[in-house]
Amino acid sequence: MLRTHNCGQLRKSDVGTEVTLCGWVESKRDHGGAVFIDLRDRYGITQVVIGPPEADKTLIDQAGHVPAESVILIRGKVSDRLEGKTNEKLPTGEIEVRSEHFEILNAAATPPFTPGQAELPGEDLRLKYRFLDLRRTEMQRAMVLRSRIVKIMRDYFAQHDFIDVETPILGRSTPEGARDYLVPSRVHPGQFYALPQSPQLYKQILMVAGFDRYVQVAKCFRDEDLRADRQPEFTQLDLEMSFVDADDIMSLIDGLVAATAKEVLGKDISLPLPRMTYEEAMRRFGSDAPDLRFGMEIVDVTDVAKKTEFRVFRGTADAGKFVRGINVKDAADKYSRRQIDELTSWVQNDFGAKGLAWFRVEEDGSLWSPIAKNFDAEHLAEIKEKLDGQPNDLLMFLADTWDVTCRGLSGLRKRMAVELELFSPNDLNCSWVTEFPMFERDEESDRYVAMHHPFTAPLADDLPRLKDQPEKCHAQAYDLVINGSEAGGGTIRIHDPGVQQQVFDLLGIDEETAKDRFGFLLDALKYGAPPHGGIALGVDRWVMLFAGLENIREVIAFPKTQKASDLMTEAPGEVDGQQLEELHLRTIKAKN
Repeated sequence: MLRTHNCGQLRKSDVGTEVTLCGWVESKRDHGGAVFIDLRDRYGITQVVIGPPEADKTLIDQAGHVPAESVILIRGKVSDRLEGKTNEKLPTGEIEVRSEHFEILNAAATPPFTPGQAELPGEDLRLKYRFLDLRRTEMQRAMVLRSRIVKIMRDYFAQHDFIDVETPILGRSTPEGARDYLVPSRVHPGQFYALPQSPQLYKQILMVAGFDRYVQVAKCFRDEDLRADRQPEFTQLDLEMSFVDADDIMSLIDGLVAATAKEVLGKDISLPLPRMTYEEAMRRFGSDAPDLRFGMEIVDVTDVAKKTEFRVFRGTADAGKFVRGINVKDAADKYSRRQIDELTSWVQNDFGAKGLAWFRVEEDGSLWSPIAKNFDAEHLAEIKEKLDGQPNDLLMFLADTWDVTCRGLSGLRKRMAVELELFSPNDLNCSWVTEFPMFERDEESDRYVAMHHPFTAPLADDLPRLKDQPEKCHAQAYDLVINGSEAGGGTIRIHDPGVQQQVFDLLGIDEETAKDRFGFLLDALKYGAPPHGGIALGVDRWVMLFAGLENIREVIAFPKTQKASDLMTEAPGEVDGQQLEELHLRTIKAKN
């Protein structure tokens, strides 16, 4: 080893010890005859002094001209800092190393930004020079946290008799859901592999093969539109179990959540985690991933709206749509008319709502609003009672379809909770949402599509409805929700080939197509497939949530941008003609 210690290791007890340190020059200060360098590695910072009597003028001059972010080696003796010069912010702040040997291992060019600067540069610049960005303490802390969480996961499942099995990266394209990333085959002209969107089919095969407890930290790929918490390539903790039901899997993950919260955050999580059905989540919170760190539940007032003379409410209710609202407690004096107008424009632009109605609860308990004159006192009293309105509460309503009221009010409650600081960044709320619908109707293709994936088993009581009431079928599906974000999702799988074909038929996948896409799985199901199910936990999102961050790129070492490009390596990029020829491909210029 070139070094005897790292830059976060030395303490007062080491005074008098001869040490060798290596690291990056965080900063330097020339005090006239002596140069002070803050030497940094991922473990911390140690102050190094290059000056007499330990160092001669040549070394001092060399240290004074070393560029920031250069890699250096120093050798010297650990000493107490001068009285009044200690740095209580650093674990190494009571000592310094007086260097008798100074060596530049690699002199750095002038960097576009320095890891220690107070103001962060733009994200594009950070991603372009990711090797500099990753030197920042915050980024290194996130990477260490990621490593810890993955280890906690691996250890937990090892303790529960799971076998870690790697599944292929090059597989068969089974287009259903997000787009596949395709890889052309050189040895099979005109044919393609697909990068896995998940190990779904392989892990079901493993259950048929008798590996009753499988786990894998798996790399997955989806060619879909991106946002702050999505990436084209992502990591998930993937597991599958045989001879279990949904309760078994959720209980197992409950234990993992509690273990991770305790080890990472020092928090005790009460188990079992609370559960609610999909229908309850949409009714109370307008979201299948509800944030339960605060209240502000959605209340339906459609029955009252039918009795009012207010045209917007009455017309919406008579058309079979919904009038629903939230009570923003003690917030009436915190939002001006201008701010409410801004919220109105926001729900119109972002969620397609036609408008936002509101009432302020006055000190005498009455409701005031520009639209209040359109309501009888009796109806105002009913609305106030339904939402438990108290003086200074702000009651806000959307009148529209079920989907618009869900999306709009869910977005509104999240935004206002942030603005009103209704929860602490340190809060951790974990819950389950269960019994999702089996199918959604795709208006464009006028057919059913699987809400999760086509291998999801229906609830036992809903099995007879597959034939003539598929819209009423609920899945044995469950999502883990942490602080309003989906942190994992799983299902009990179909293990009966007859039921699987019924589902394929509903999805418009005929027998020939099913055999072509999933033939190996359908064959496997005929040869003694056990009842089985599993879940995939988003590792990137877990780390983001446990770190209290809002952008998933902050917890991935080399992420892609929202346009799926790598600014550092400039991927994707063009390839030369010979490579394309070997792959039997040619490119077509996109039309503007």
